[in-house]
Amino acid sequence: MAGILYIVPTPVGNLEDMTFRAIRILKEADLILAEDTRTSSVLLKHYEIKGRLESHHKFNEHKTASMIKERILSGLNVALISDAGTPGISDPGFLLVRTCVQEGIEVQTLPGATAFVPALVSSGYPCDRFCFEGFLPQKKGRQTRLMELAEEQRTMIFYESPYRLVKTLEQFAEFFGAERECSVAREISKKFEEHKRGSLADVAAWYREHEPKGEIDDLLFSDFLQQWLLVAKSTIRLTTYASYAGLMKSSILPYFAEKGYLLKNLTAKNLQDYYTIQLDRVSANTVIHYHAIIHRALKYAVKMDMITGNPADKATP
Repeated sequence: MAGILYIVPTPVGNLEDMTFRAIRILKEADLILAEDTRTSSVLLKHYEIKGRLESHHKFNEHKTASMIKERILSGLNVALISDAGTPGISDPGFLLVRTCVQEGIEVQTLPGATAFVPALVSSGYPCDRFCFEGFLPQKKGRQTRLMELAEEQRTMIFYESPYRLVKTLEQFAEFFGAERECSVAREISKKFEEHKRGSLADVAAWYREHEPKGEIDDLLFSDFLQQWLLVAKSTIRLTTYASYAGLMKSSILPYFAEKGYLLKNLTAKNLQDYYTIQLDRVSANTVIHYHAIIHRALKYAVKMDMITGNPADKATP
């Protein structure tokens, strides 16, 4: 008898937003698929969930969907989670769900956390008719999409990185009109949750003058690297992105996550120490690749005014 694919939402910020049913399903599942096993391990440990955990993200989803389908057909009950929110909503999940549906496998999606719902309801704008656009293309197709949406009268919902927020608001003002009303919701359910409402022009001006609280000062370098990788994916080739993601996951992220360095406090010596340690484990050429990734990420941080200088300029692999 075939198993079931469960789509399990997880909190977007506050761990208390986890549902009783979600915890039960994760405890009972034969296999849990996670976008990032390190991030999800924190959640699972908090709720004393000890199920088998495997990686399932957008870079391996095309390859693994069919294999996971076969495992479910063999009788395994599989639960899919993302780093935060509901899988499939601007997160991996669609391909696996479609593959299972086409095979006649039962798919159960649990109700639960999705960031845009509280943002929409709290905005004060009409919720009876709206369109969800998620993340806009960063380059190719972006202006075309914005022109298509210029005449949209329904409430529109977008996701955006905090580091691109002002630029995006300025583009919205250009295409939708500077006086069009908007609401920016940040850090949903977290300590620094914030809702800023007003015209596109006014809200853009506000964020030009007010640096968001809680994101830069307390941002770990390891967390920044993951955020940068998401930003960079639209500007580099898929093969390059996959290479970056592999090197980050295998070495860079585990090391700096364990060290706990804040982005704002990162020094050239911190990087030099890392390179020295790695030279005893991998080839010099691999360490040069590590350095290239780190340097490129920190260059972006400087560009976004997150740090004043690039410590990788003074470190040599």
